[in-house]
Amino acid sequence: MLSTLPDAAAADTLAQAVLGARLAACVTNLGVVVSHYHWKNALETAHEVQLLFKTSVARADELQRFVSAHHPYETPEILVWQVDASPDYGRWVNAETQRPIHV
Repeated sequence: MLSTLPDAAAADTLAQAVLGARLAACVTNLGVVVSHYHWKNALETAHEVQLLFKTSVARADELQRFVSAHHPYETPEILVWQVDASPDYGRWVNAETQRPIHV
């Protein structure tokens, strides 16, 4: 899953919360990006911090709900897609995110 945050502090706070809830095995801070977008009838440009969350298929929906609930933006960018991982990495991600699922 990919999301953008307004600054490094917000990105670190969300990453730590996600990891603490065991919703991702790893969160990679991809650094500052410049986003250009339409928002409320205006063309905007913003410097944001992009995060890449690595989670299991079983945790993807719960992670999306968690990020949406804890994100500082009114309409957060949350992009989710499934990828193939090496067997060892996939097992590690599954093991790190294994716990009872809360729906």
